[in-house]
Amino acid sequence: MNERILELARQVWPDPNTSHVNHEKFAELIVRECARCVTQPTIQAAGQTDIAIQALQDVLANDMKAYFGVE
Repeated sequence: MNERILELARQVWPDPNTSHVNHEKFAELIVRECARCVTQPTIQAAGQTDIAIQALQDVLANDMKAYFGVE
């Protein structure tokens, strides 16, 4: 499993010896992480379209969070 997913899982399941996992919070963290990936991609745009691309990235991230009910 991806190390970042494991880090998120530790935030909602601090003690692996228990069965209590906050699934809703885990899903929320994953959606937030996905939205962050959209707004902070590893490949950055350059040139005249930067503002348009940034606006599109913000819209996509906000749409993703709204679709999953994460604010």
